[in-house]
Amino acid sequence: MGRYTQLLTLIVLLVAVVAIKLSMAPAPEPHAAHPRQAAVASAHPMATEAGLDILAAGGNAFDAAVAVSATLAVVEPYSSGMGGGGFWLLHRASDAHTVMIDGRERAPLAAHRDMYLDADGRVIPGLSVDGPLAAGIPGQAAALVHLAERYGRLPLKQTLAPAIAAARKGFPVTPHYRRMAQFRLEALRASPEAAAIFLHDNEVPPLGHVIRQPDLAASLKLLAAGGRDVFYDGPLAQALVEGVREAGGIWQLRDLREYTVVERRPIVFDHRGYRITSVPPPSSGGVALATLFNILDGFDLDALPPVTRVHLKVEAMRRAYYDRARYLGDSDVVDVPVARLVSPQHAEQWRAGIRMDAATPSTSLGKGEAGGGGFHTTHFSILDTEGNRVAATLSINYPFGSGFVAPGTGILLNDEMDDFSARPGTPNVYGLMGGEANAIAPGKRMLSSMSPTFVENDQRLAILGTPGGSRIITMVFHGINAFIDGGDAATIVTTPRYHHQYLPDLIQYEPDAFDADTIAELRLLGHELKPVENGFGNMQAVVWEREAGEITAASDPRGEGTARVR
Repeated sequence: MGRYTQLLTLIVLLVAVVAIKLSMAPAPEPHAAHPRQAAVASAHPMATEAGLDILAAGGNAFDAAVAVSATLAVVEPYSSGMGGGGFWLLHRASDAHTVMIDGRERAPLAAHRDMYLDADGRVIPGLSVDGPLAAGIPGQAAALVHLAERYGRLPLKQTLAPAIAAARKGFPVTPHYRRMAQFRLEALRASPEAAAIFLHDNEVPPLGHVIRQPDLAASLKLLAAGGRDVFYDGPLAQALVEGVREAGGIWQLRDLREYTVVERRPIVFDHRGYRITSVPPPSSGGVALATLFNILDGFDLDALPPVTRVHLKVEAMRRAYYDRARYLGDSDVVDVPVARLVSPQHAEQWRAGIRMDAATPSTSLGKGEAGGGGFHTTHFSILDTEGNRVAATLSINYPFGSGFVAPGTGILLNDEMDDFSARPGTPNVYGLMGGEANAIAPGKRMLSSMSPTFVENDQRLAILGTPGGSRIITMVFHGINAFIDGGDAATIVTTPRYHHQYLPDLIQYEPDAFDADTIAELRLLGHELKPVENGFGNMQAVVWEREAGEITAASDPRGEGTARVR
């Protein structure tokens, strides 16, 4: 017993010594509750600086989002504007509140299903693209006021100040501006106000020419002082409606008065240990992304040859876009079976029809028709030091929208009415077919592909999105995969891209997406391929490595934007 007692005493002493040493050792550092720095990535340097300046002045990510959105409306008139709309995906860190702010345009109340058809029921070329008849009721102004009042802490006079200054002082014409203006030259010439602002002597401006917009500065100043009512029920509303109607449009004051911003619950799903949060209808992005990843969850992609992985991803894209074509529209107006489309059971049914050794002809899936999404859209991503974040994708649809500026306002109007189905079975400007769920109806929001997205787990977070029309969803899909595979922000935005949208039945790809052997093998499987020589997209991404405390931000080298961490 004596030896036992001695041994027991020794064990107790050893345990005590170890406990003391452990108590003296530094505790493992917990993951940072908040980022140490803020980050802004946007499609234009002036917009990025505007967001950073607002953060430095004490604003949060939502205040910065107002500043960036409004500044992009000034310096990227070919991509977004106060005459357009968008989706702002928000996360408020203090209560983990995540929401999508729907500032999508609506059809005028005088709109009708056949408004772009001739007497024989054929689509009249250009009518849903050029001029004021192509314009939906804008939502961006209302969305910015909503952001400021519900989520920001600075007044609109402060957050809109960078955009007002940019409109007064102007910005220099770049090569990209020249390409977009050349593309839409005739539409801009058709509107005397637009030509006076965006052209020089009725021609594409030379490089370095400064675009000044004093009327837009005045309109933004009115919005800053008077809020929503100025734009939707005041002097700006009156000027917009009068200008549109005098030029052959169908807007009424009631259209603007009745416009509402909608807060919507995002689409949330899991993939490979990450939670993905994206946007619900009237965007097709969240539903299509969930379908894509749910289908691929049934395959062990890492164990398959590279060509087979590409083949399966294309087959998943094909099916997700078929669903988009057949079922998706404005869920406030039509019944969209979101729960079924994002379910594992639906993905399993799709997966059962995929062959490993052959491409599926799109026509064999059944009849599906799709609506479009903004072609030259824009995106920005923001993270502040409190952990608040914003991913926002904004659009006026085609470059320079409708090409129409309402006299005296400086506000360039969208041509988002082309995102509706003008006629079932007839393609819009993106080659996408029109479907019943997305038919034109008074007050209805048109279907969109815009897909601002968050991707996260306990260790890592990505905030991303891109313009690119119908290719937006697949570009975000590639960006998510790059992040989950360990990529930083630069990797996300530079990853080579390929795309399939059900119809037309072909793979569009960037030159560096596939090597010659991969192209040959995909063709042997029955895929048709078409290179996109100049690439596509303009992704903006912010990544927070929570465990390491590191933040990276990147702007797509395909565009002219900048990303900064401060």
